[in-house]
Amino acid sequence: MKNKEIKIYLVSPRGFCAGVDRAIEIVKKTIKKYGTPVYVRHEIVHNKHVVENLKKIGAIFVDELNEIEDKSRPVIFSAHGVPKSIPKEASKLNMEYIDATCPLVSKVHREAENLNKKGFHILLIGHKNHPEVIGTMGQLPENEIDLIQTVEDAENYKEQNKDLAFVTQTTLSVDDTKNTITALKKKFPNIKEPAKEDICYATTNRQSAVKSIANKCDIFFVIGSRNSSNSLRLVEVASQSGCKYSELIHADSKIPVNKIKECQTIGISSGASAPEILVQNFINELKKTFIVKIKEVEIIKENIIFKTPGKLN
Repeated sequence: MKNKEIKIYLVSPRGFCAGVDRAIEIVKKTIKKYGTPVYVRHEIVHNKHVVENLKKIGAIFVDELNEIEDKSRPVIFSAHGVPKSIPKEASKLNMEYIDATCPLVSKVHREAENLNKKGFHILLIGHKNHPEVIGTMGQLPENEIDLIQTVEDAENYKEQNKDLAFVTQTTLSVDDTKNTITALKKKFPNIKEPAKEDICYATTNRQSAVKSIANKCDIFFVIGSRNSSNSLRLVEVASQSGCKYSELIHADSKIPVNKIKECQTIGISSGASAPEILVQNFINELKKTFIVKIKEVEIIKENIIFKTPGKLN
């Protein structure tokens, strides 16, 4: 006999954003144009399922360019962006490269560079060692940009002899970033902020969607990878917005059936690099144990598309 009935709030927008769609499309089009193999520096997006599928059609993933055996083959840079040193290295090695950096990350790169050219010292709000942060910091000389990770970092930051400006990683928690920005502005009232917010539309929309139903849920699941910043932020947002228990469901997760048995309502979302098939697989697993009633909750329609580079079309 089947177990109890559970209600699932399935929020939208969720899953792939325009930058992730574009990056995956770039790998596919590069393979179509140049044949196999093509190399990809770092995971094209933070999702094991996506990476494994691209490997099957001829993509080889490397951490650094010097690992590439056949330098006559093209290399793709991931959606997170790369430091300036990487295209330079590819050019030195006479490698054809295709840049799959998300246009919204490229916008932050240009912003940091332009402000720096105008004489500002740049503060980047973000998470240390995240590929996007490494890429953004690598747009400028080391002594021209500093990383601010927390409100404490902002409060303890020592003033430079230059005017200050800040930019942010695109996949941060909107609320946490707000607190860090408030602390920076309090300490440095003249700090220059971006003309337009750096946190990307998809990050903001997915967090808003989770917030809209978190307090109605006994438990909240976010489908995504452990190294996906935006997925981890969604887990945090769910618990900060009134859901007692929230959890990331990644490639190696076991579904916590016993915990779910104690619940009436479940919230489900997915990170911007998680394909929809993983959400459906998760729901199908739940259906094996529970009677599932799904209520779709859409807070906004996303219709943004980023074009792939002209040379691939």
